Amino acid sequence: MNIESRISAKVQKALVRLYDTEISPDKIQIQRTRKDFTGDFTVVVFPFLRFSKLPPEQTGEEIGNFLKDQLDEISGFNVIKGFLNLTIDNTFWVRFLNSMNQRDHIYDLYTEPSNRKIVVEYSSPNTNKPLHLGHIRNNLLGFSVSRILQATGHQVRKVNLVNDRGIHICKSMLAWQKWGEEETPATRGIKGDHLVGDYYVRFEQEYKKQVADLIAKGKSKEEAEKEAPIIQEARELLNRWEKDDPETMELWKKMNGWVLEGFNETYQALGIDFDKVYYESEVYKLGREEVKKGLDQGIFFAQQDGSVWADLAEKDLDQKLLLRSDGTSVYITQDIGTAIQRYREFEFDEHIYVVGNEQNYHFQVLKILLDKLGYSWAEHLHHLAYGMVELPEGKMKSREGTVVDADDLIREMLATAGQMTEESGKVGNFSEEEQKKIYRSIGLGALKYFILKVDPKKNMTFDPRESVDFNGNTGPFIQYSYARINSLLSKAAERSISIPREINIHNNLNDKEIQLIKLIHQFPSILAEAAEEMNPAEVANFIYELAREFNQFYHDHSVLSAESKEVVQLRILLSVQVSRVIREAMWLLGIDLPERM
Repeated sequence: MNIESRISAKVQKALVRLYDTEISPDKIQIQRTRKDFTGDFTVVVFPFLRFSKLPPEQTGEEIGNFLKDQLDEISGFNVIKGFLNLTIDNTFWVRFLNSMNQRDHIYDLYTEPSNRKIVVEYSSPNTNKPLHLGHIRNNLLGFSVSRILQATGHQVRKVNLVNDRGIHICKSMLAWQKWGEEETPATRGIKGDHLVGDYYVRFEQEYKKQVADLIAKGKSKEEAEKEAPIIQEARELLNRWEKDDPETMELWKKMNGWVLEGFNETYQALGIDFDKVYYESEVYKLGREEVKKGLDQGIFFAQQDGSVWADLAEKDLDQKLLLRSDGTSVYITQDIGTAIQRYREFEFDEHIYVVGNEQNYHFQVLKILLDKLGYSWAEHLHHLAYGMVELPEGKMKSREGTVVDADDLIREMLATAGQMTEESGKVGNFSEEEQKKIYRSIGLGALKYFILKVDPKKNMTFDPRESVDFNGNTGPFIQYSYARINSLLSKAAERSISIPREINIHNNLNDKEIQLIKLIHQFPSILAEAAEEMNPAEVANFIYELAREFNQFYHDHSVLSAESKEVVQLRILLSVQVSRVIREAMWLLGIDLPERM
């Protein structure tokens, strides 16, 4: 049982003994003591006042005295208003440091295996353009959340739904038919997803011209957008696809193949993977059949033009289109089908969709529709909504070809990492091959950390140069701290100083040493919070604080030349465990760590 749980159990006992009151553990609030107060853990006393019938300060004093008498680990306490701040004895922190070697992972000290099955869907790209900066946030967030949930004991399945059918790919296909002149990624010398993306942009350019021409001839904007010849051709191409027209299917397979090959290269570059990949073209019919069942059962209704709708007035929402008048599906139809299929496959306890916050309404409606169709597990669908990513120069627009392609950004990050690393003098006498490997680790580490350190709910601005700063809250700073510890341990080995399994010193630990142990002790609870909130920023910012604290400690105190053998052993073991926490935490973020820099 961890110390927080033991404190909670003793608080329960105190309430029975002092106030003849039993209370459930979830009613007891224990949190880390704020930095501006003395203490390690704080018990919130206010909820107990109705039982004690005493002022908060007196209630806190009584409970504090009881806990100090019951728990040897508590060396003292203070009460500030309704907050009981408990100070933990140094012997506990040393025992904790020694116990870390008993587990494969530090977070195992707190994690219990779970039978909960969780599906995490992320990426979900359209096959009409390459992945861009927004997709990078999506992929990094989904991948990291999956690892965090896995580390906290859940059974996690990482899935990707590729939107490989619909009007979007038909636009690229039509543009290639009109202006492609049979070019391929090989003849053009570019990745297939970039080639197809260029034709999507070309379509939108021509479409915009035609709409402008029709408006100039007296059509309204809405009429022009519907009647432009090129959009009508794209819709007809989609109809031919849904009817399995051989020529259309051949072109679709060819161009989708180009894109999927390009996607896989980008995923590999980012270090992202999936347990299973679904394709909309293979699953959309299931959703369509479910909608038709709902229509037959009177759950949905049809308009005169044959389109199928859901009336959501009872939920204070508008009507939602489910099937177009020509019988073609919309996104929500496909998501109905894939949700049902996944539940049949995995019988999940929770399904997490990692999708931008502009789709909040979509997932609200999805849960309502599945519930209407009689699927009780719909309440376990969760939309992990994240904010927009912008560059310092502003927003990106894919239709205008102004997005930042993921591949281009990765290349820029590697180049920036190389330039700034050389300027800072952080890389020593390494071969050219070693330098390339290190620059790659630094560049991708900078990108991933900068994205993940921001709360997913917030919009963010990504600045490539700022992300590679070795002195700020960045991935490279943490990577360099890890490499510094490795260098320290190498020097220890050269001096025949072994790493102890445990240390016996309990007194005279300085404030920096105790603070480092306390930070390490926080890691499992930080991880639990990150899993609960599905927020990798909790892990990222914690690990920055730990790395910064270690660097201050290292600056102020000698490790290998400390005043006694016992202190050397303490500081060596402490350095090892700090590096271990950094390694495990950065793995949760999907970030590689160079062994030396």
